[in-house]
Amino acid sequence: MMNIIEGNELHIPSIVEIAEKTWRVTYASILHPDQMDYMLKSIYGEQELKKVMRDGSQKFLLLKDSVGFQGFASYGARPEDPTIFKLHKLYILPQNQGKGYGKILLDEIKNRLVRQGINTLELNVNRYNPAKEFYKKLGFIIVREEDVPIGEYWMNDYVMRCEISR
Repeated sequence: MMNIIEGNELHIPSIVEIAEKTWRVTYASILHPDQMDYMLKSIYGEQELKKVMRDGSQKFLLLKDSVGFQGFASYGARPEDPTIFKLHKLYILPQNQGKGYGKILLDEIKNRLVRQGINTLELNVNRYNPAKEFYKKLGFIIVREEDVPIGEYWMNDYVMRCEISR
């Protein structure tokens, strides 16, 4: 049985572990190892995770089964337009990808947003990440390309959008 748990600072070690295991597999053929290490530290460093949890800019959900945490997601309002929320992160341990775990987390986020009266969810996905096909299957469409600077590196992304309703 799967449980969805609200993430907090006590969950940071689990979030970091899942992110590192997932990134190493997902981005091995996309990013240079130095870039991957830099981005993991920048995005998943303990202080950065505490910051976004404390300032409320991202809410975290973790997916847990009888073995332990299998994935997590984070989302929050876009500061420039609070009627659009952004899926910041969605990672499932590599051995569990393709089992519907990502859909469970995404459906929970969509349900929470609809209850808040929010109808639009956006995300960024690397243009070379096969996960873009997963998002397309769940109703997201590519609305534009975006190159995002992270330190001296760039993420070459698609911005994808999904209109959600009850």
